[in-house]
Amino acid sequence: MGSILDSLPRLPITDVLSSLGKALDLGTRAVLSAPPGAGKTTLAPLFLLEAGWRGDGRIILLEPRRLAARAAAGRMAALLGEKVGETVGYRMRLDNRVSAKTRIEVVTEGVFARMILDDPELAGVSAVLFDEFHERSLDADFGLALALDVQAALREDLRILVMSATLDVERVSTLLGDPPVIASEGRSFPVDIRHQDRPAGERIEDTMARAITEAHHGESGSILAFLPGQAEITRTAERLEGRFDAGTTVVPLYGNLGQREQDAAIRPAAPGTRKIVLATSIAETSITIDGVRIVIDSGLQRLPVFEAATGITRLETVRVSRASADQRAGRAGRTEPGVAIRLWHVGQTAALPAFTPPQILSSDLSGFMLDLAHWGVTDPAALRLVDQPPPPAVEEARNLLRLLGALDEAGALTPSGKRIRDLALSPRLAAMILHAAKDGEQVAAARLAVLLTEQGLGGAAVDIEERLRRFANERGERAEAARRLAQRMADGFGKSASATASAPGALLMHAFPDRVALQRGGRGRFVMANGRGAELPETERLAGAEMIVVADLTGQAGRQRILAAAEIDRAAVEAGLAGNIVREDQCVFDRASRQVRARRVVRLGAMILEETPLPRPAGPKAAAALADGVRQLGLQALTFSREAAQLRDRIGFLHRSIGEPWPDTSEAALLERVGDWFVPFQENTRGLDDVSAASLHEGLMALVPYEAQRDLARLAPTHFEAPTGQRHPIRYDGEEPVLAIRVQELFGLKQHPAVAGGRLPLLLELLSPAHRLIQTTRDLPGFWAGSWRDVRADMRGRYPKHPWPEDPAAAMPTTRAKPRGT
Repeated sequence: MGSILDSLPRLPITDVLSSLGKALDLGTRAVLSAPPGAGKTTLAPLFLLEAGWRGDGRIILLEPRRLAARAAAGRMAALLGEKVGETVGYRMRLDNRVSAKTRIEVVTEGVFARMILDDPELAGVSAVLFDEFHERSLDADFGLALALDVQAALREDLRILVMSATLDVERVSTLLGDPPVIASEGRSFPVDIRHQDRPAGERIEDTMARAITEAHHGESGSILAFLPGQAEITRTAERLEGRFDAGTTVVPLYGNLGQREQDAAIRPAAPGTRKIVLATSIAETSITIDGVRIVIDSGLQRLPVFEAATGITRLETVRVSRASADQRAGRAGRTEPGVAIRLWHVGQTAALPAFTPPQILSSDLSGFMLDLAHWGVTDPAALRLVDQPPPPAVEEARNLLRLLGALDEAGALTPSGKRIRDLALSPRLAAMILHAAKDGEQVAAARLAVLLTEQGLGGAAVDIEERLRRFANERGERAEAARRLAQRMADGFGKSASATASAPGALLMHAFPDRVALQRGGRGRFVMANGRGAELPETERLAGAEMIVVADLTGQAGRQRILAAAEIDRAAVEAGLAGNIVREDQCVFDRASRQVRARRVVRLGAMILEETPLPRPAGPKAAAALADGVRQLGLQALTFSREAAQLRDRIGFLHRSIGEPWPDTSEAALLERVGDWFVPFQENTRGLDDVSAASLHEGLMALVPYEAQRDLARLAPTHFEAPTGQRHPIRYDGEEPVLAIRVQELFGLKQHPAVAGGRLPLLLELLSPAHRLIQTTRDLPGFWAGSWRDVRADMRGRYPKHPWPEDPAAAMPTTRAKPRGT
């Protein structure tokens, strides 16, 4: 090895570094798979420093989190006997430590995506290393796709290395064009995996506190406990209070902590003491907490899930994947033999998903689509992505970017879109700062944007004004860094006006025009401009506001809970969003009265700001509004006559049995085509109770092509004419047509009755003289020749006055009893 590596520790990854070097000497792509504790994050970049192809170029190492980036840079710098910022540095959103000497630059994945978008040639960069790629963050997927694009078009010499502890190697290798795959086997130290099943109904913090206490008494060394989120960490810490002596400290580790608190959590315990670290998935990869030899895994994680239908991202607590469970267990064997305790039954491990779902399948894609447009691409399919994003989420992102003025109708970046993208914020918040700058309020808007981006700043109050007041008075490194970041953002727009800044709500409405909300239905209940409802606890101050702007919310459609909002008045909305406010006459369906109403409205999106009643309408618009009522209430809101209901059943039967040209008449199909069979026949109707059965019959018949209408009676007759001459209705409401008829009326019939041109037999429900079911059959001749004998014997005893011939196929049909005396 080179001189640098001579002084480095020997780890499992050491054995494959020569193979890695050879792969990148001969080619430009490789995949490195190594278990936790193998040393890939620190030794692979240092090893590549002395590769001949590097020249004087930098090596970029991508890490999924800021904590991991700082830890990796610190570890590598320590191995070189240097400080961070010399040969090894890091770059992230709120903190940069690089210098002219830096040759290994550890960056967070979002920072790299921006680097490559702003400089597609990646000038001065020789290699890009994607660490912990198995986490499949959206930024990592996008960054890899861009790097492959750049390598193919501009930088054939650029090296790309994808590294992971647990990786779906085959799919990633295929995406990269099947480069060499280098695998490092084995951990640094063995890990004893044990299982402790959580009792049914017990809270995870109770199970975790008990497991930690038992492990602390029964094992030596520090403990790393994985919990799904900050709330569970806080509750677990409360349960552990007073259980240990002064030689053991309990510390939290999660994303909202400041840098000092995070660094303190991963710092080794002082000699002679022990540490219990309560962590989220933030501690799953890329960091080593010296002294930890016990891992206790709740088996749970909290993942963001974006719902295109509601436009919000909510957090879900779900089971970890097998890959994540392995990663967590590996933390116990980093520095010595360890123990991993899993708080679930051993048999449940096989049921865990193999890998954590990639973020691109469940994320808000607005920032991704904005960057894509900057790259000159309108369709994600043009990029080499491991997984393509869901079309509904893509369309939702496009719609939002158009609403913010960032994309034109063709999906191309607008001048405003370019400024929005330059701010390195979510498109919503960047659009807010851009708009605020027109009035010289960019500093206030930038502070508000940073407050909403950096969780925990200003506290957790729903009222954003209260958060801003607390943020202004917060001290500490994180708060100061956040204010400096906001100032840098604002400085790009020149000097701010000296006038008093607008209220937060007036700023926020330019970020969330679709979430301006009006109180409706009582205190704490609001309807947003996007037409969706959201709620606040009645005890919140904002619950009594007439209008608010919602910045954050959670929950599923119909039950959305507001997490952050600011008050706003109507005058500010009408002034600030004048271009979005529409004045129009509407015909609408009123559910309470089942009538069509006409009104003149002033609306913002689906939110009605003002309405004036108009005379009751008629005509096509009224019919269309009635149709909307049918969609809301379902077909049960209409009164079909017996003939119309049978017509629907007959047509539906022919659709199921024959297909084209007979239309589908199921409820879903009719509701989808309500404009075809309902609207044209209701132009003079003003309410659902006024809809005539004749118009419904006529509308259903209109669905059948004219040339097929004459075949309807032949293929699906309404009645069956019995040998007695009487007509009996045929039912078509089930899977097959049914005829209920007294058995005596079929005497003398030698062929089974059928419809659809004789192709489909009727299901005969054979009745007694008292119209009670005797038997069902699809083969009348077979019934005459077979089980009729038993039926006849039973019926003769019950109904002796009626004829029961031995040979019904040769008997005369009848509807009467035998004449007296016979």
